[in-house]
Amino acid sequence: MSQPVLHIVGAAVGEGASDGGCKWGSNALKEQGLQRALAATGRTVTWGETVSAQPMLASSRLGAIERFSEHLAHTVTQVLHHGQQPLVVGGDHSCAVGTWSAVAEHLRPQGRVGLVWSGAHRDAHTPDTSDTQAPHGVPLAALLGHGSVGMTDVFGWRGKLLPSQVAIIGARSYEPAEQALLSQLGVRVMYMPEVLERGFAACCAEARAIASTGTAGWGISFDLDGLDPRDAPGTGTPVEQGIRLADALQALDGCSHDPQFVAMELTEYNPLRDFGGQTARAATELLCTVLAPSAATLELAA
Repeated sequence: MSQPVLHIVGAAVGEGASDGGCKWGSNALKEQGLQRALAATGRTVTWGETVSAQPMLASSRLGAIERFSEHLAHTVTQVLHHGQQPLVVGGDHSCAVGTWSAVAEHLRPQGRVGLVWSGAHRDAHTPDTSDTQAPHGVPLAALLGHGSVGMTDVFGWRGKLLPSQVAIIGARSYEPAEQALLSQLGVRVMYMPEVLERGFAACCAEARAIASTGTAGWGISFDLDGLDPRDAPGTGTPVEQGIRLADALQALDGCSHDPQFVAMELTEYNPLRDFGGQTARAATELLCTVLAPSAATLELAA
């Protein structure tokens, strides 16, 4: 059975981060040949609408992200409605609210969506606990039903993710309030010391099992700051001692072959910090590895 058309949605949002350069991430990856590289793996790939945050139309950063999340969610819903597989390319990680709200809404008649969340941060603050009030620090909490109504209640309902069907890999920078919420909810978090001890492949296999068990589909939200800065320095919030790119490529190879795999999201690429294009190449290789239809040779853009 052939895989569906891979439809890329650009998420031009940097208003959720303290460093807004990732707003230009999706456009930069487009210009550097991401679609061509994905097509070289054998996938049929289209690049559709780029959804842009409009801060001038909102009274606050959070308000701008709430409006953006709704727009992105409706855009991704249309992709799914047409039988295509969405790849959302950001953009700061606040875009996860729109992406996974859409997938949850689409799958709701059949069941739940499970999620593998990979990144240096847990992104589980609420507006009440965040010192910085940066919206890219709240999306996972919002998807779990905690936070501002504009983030939690996209499509008119909350709790898009069940805690038992979410796994976080690679966290190494977080605050006590996030830890308290996720511990209370029972979300499985594999911190970097565990990843280093067990290996990323073993942790990834566990995370996939959590996200795919008892769900109607599952996906991956991959924040590039989850990678070690030696491999991917071009993010807004790099954190040392992360996941090595080679380990990620080996463990994530062919995830989209799973018929339950429904969507992929890549966030926090900041082209203004990516001197020499190293992070763009890492992002492209990662996406091609996850989304390739077979063990195709990847002809990545030079």
